[in-house]
Amino acid sequence: MKQSLFKSEAKTRREFLKTTALAAGAITFGMPAVVRGQNLNSKVSIAGIGITGKGRSDLDACSGENIVALCDVDRKRSQELIAKYPNAKFYADFRKMFDAIGKSIDAVNIATPDHTHALIASHAIRLGKHVYCQKPLTQTIYEARLLRDLAREHKVVTQMGNQGSAADGLRRAVEVIQAGVIGHAREVHVWTNRPIWPQGCPRPAGSDPVPADFDWDLWLGPAPARPFKKDTYHPFVWRGWVDFGTGALGDMACHTVNMPFRALQLGYPGTIEAECSDMNGETYPLSSKIRFDFPMRFSAKNDVIPASSLWWYDGGKPKADNPYRHDESCKPAKEITADVEAFRGEVPRSGCLIIGAKGQIFSPDDYGTEFFIKLTGEDKFRFYKNHPAAEAVPQSIPRNPSKSGDGQHSEWITAIKDTKPETCYSRFEIAASLTEIMLLGCVALRAGKKIEWDGPNMRATNAPEAKHFIKRHNRSGWSI
Repeated sequence: MKQSLFKSEAKTRREFLKTTALAAGAITFGMPAVVRGQNLNSKVSIAGIGITGKGRSDLDACSGENIVALCDVDRKRSQELIAKYPNAKFYADFRKMFDAIGKSIDAVNIATPDHTHALIASHAIRLGKHVYCQKPLTQTIYEARLLRDLAREHKVVTQMGNQGSAADGLRRAVEVIQAGVIGHAREVHVWTNRPIWPQGCPRPAGSDPVPADFDWDLWLGPAPARPFKKDTYHPFVWRGWVDFGTGALGDMACHTVNMPFRALQLGYPGTIEAECSDMNGETYPLSSKIRFDFPMRFSAKNDVIPASSLWWYDGGKPKADNPYRHDESCKPAKEITADVEAFRGEVPRSGCLIIGAKGQIFSPDDYGTEFFIKLTGEDKFRFYKNHPAAEAVPQSIPRNPSKSGDGQHSEWITAIKDTKPETCYSRFEIAASLTEIMLLGCVALRAGKKIEWDGPNMRATNAPEAKHFIKRHNRSGWSI
C-alpha cells in the first residue's frame, strides 16, 4: 500500500470522548446496579448458544457455574456438549429456548456465526440477560451501535470475546503508551496470517442435501436464503462469505487492534481506504490492505492527541495449487518492519507495530499480551518488563485477578455476581466502538472506494450506496 495514496486532513472533534476514555482503561465511573434474577449470591445460570467450536471452550470456561441450557442448530456436532452437561436442556432455536425456560436463565454465551450475533444478543438483553458474545461483536455497524445502546438501557453485564483484554500485558501496554514512553504514536501497522479459509471464490452452483439434525433455515437466520452446499458454509468456513462473516478483519482485528485502539484512544476514523485483490460480491478478497485515518482528538484527560493512521494487512498472493488460498505475503513494507526483522530474524506471521516520535512498540502475538520496546538510539527491542522506561510507569488500570486461561469469562461472571458491569474490560460500551472501526474496513472493501465517515451520524458522506453495508436488510421474520 502506498502511503501517498491516502491523505486526510486532521479535524478537531470532541465526538467519541466518552468512548475513548473508557477504552483507555478508566473503569472507575459509576454504573447503576444490576439485579440478578434467580441466583443472587449463588451460581450464575448460563445458557450456551452456539456450542461447537469456540462455543465449546467458552462454555467450559463457565463450567463452575450452572449450565442450564444448550442451543445449537447442529444437533449432531453438539453431542459432545450434550453428554458433558446432561442436566442442561437442548434446543435448536434460541427463541424457543427463551420462551420455554427464559426465567431460569441469568446469562448467555453466544458463539454463533457473525451474522446472528446481534440478533441473539439483542433478544437476550431485552429479556434482561447478561451477555458474553464472541468477536466480532456484530456483523454490521448499525448492530454494534444497537447492542451498545441496549446494554446501556438494560444495565446488563456484557463482555466481547477478545480474550487478550483480560491479560496483564495488554493493560500494561496501554499504560506505557499513554505515559508517553514512545511519544506521540502516529502510525500503527497490524498484519495477520488470516484468512485461513477460502476467500475470493464465487458461489458454487447447485445444492446438496441438508444433513440430518441440522437446521439450515435457522442457521441462515437473518441472511438471504440460498441453497445448502456441503463444506462450503458450515462449519467455520462461513467467515469468508459476506452474507455470514466479516473476513479476516472480523476474525482477528478485535484481537490484534485491541491494544492500540485502547492505548491511542481511537475514536471515529475520518477516512477509510482499501486496496484488495478481487472483491466479487460473494466473499471477501484473498488479500487486502486498509488504511484508517484518525483525526486529531482529545484524550480522557482532554489533552490533544495528534492525528494518526492505522494500516491493516491480511492475506497474500494466491497459491499455485489453490487460487483461493494465499501465501501470507501481505505485510508492511520492509523499511517499516526492518527493526522487527533484525530483532526476530524474520517478520512474524502476525503482529502489531506502533511507531511513535520517540520509539516503537512491537507485539508479536495476536492478543497484545506481550510487547517489546525500542526507543530512538537503542540498538534493539527489549521485553517491556526489562525496559527501564516501562518500569518507571505506574500502574493505573486494574488487573484481572484471575490468572487462568479463562480470565475473561471469570471477569464477566464476577461482574454479574457483584452487579458491577463496569469491571468488564471488554464490555459492549467499549467493544462496540472497536468493532465499528474494524467493520468500516469491511464497508470500504465492499463499497470499492475511499469512505469519508461521519461517525456521529453513522453515514458515509461520499458513498450513499454504502448504507446497505452499514445496516443490513434482514430476511423476513428475523428483524432485530
